[in-house]
Amino acid sequence: MEFETDYIEKLAKIIADNELTEISLENGDQAITIRKDLPEVISAGMPAPAMPAAAPAQPAQSVAAEPAVEEKTNKGNAIVSPMVGTFYSKPSPDAEPFVKVGDSISVGDVVCIVEAMKLMNQIESDFSGKITEICVTDGQTVEYGQTIMYVE
Repeated sequence: MEFETDYIEKLAKIIADNELTEISLENGDQAITIRKDLPEVISAGMPAPAMPAAAPAQPAQSVAAEPAVEEKTNKGNAIVSPMVGTFYSKPSPDAEPFVKVGDSISVGDVVCIVEAMKLMNQIESDFSGKITEICVTDGQTVEYGQTIMYVE
């Protein structure tokens, strides 16, 4: 079998139509590989999400402080998620929530759990005051730095 131009063009069309990145064929001592390069935009955008996950705990505190300053005038101090994970308002499905809107809390009180990589991380308040708003629902995925609730 000889790889003719028409055959190579058909292989290129298969790659384009099926969103493939590579096709390799071998026939005895003949072989052909056709590759499609991915746009640079995709590869340039990937390092940004990896940065917060690899960042040490110290930058998380500075990021957490910024939303609190911005939102303080509107709804109080923001308690933000220090990591990407799943938000839980209670320690177990049949238990009462850690806090509800209107509850008074002190510095260091556990206000929720964020599960990340099968680890349950208790989130403590950096503020004393009253819960004015809970911004996420039980079982919802939260992002790094996302506001979980406000304390006034």
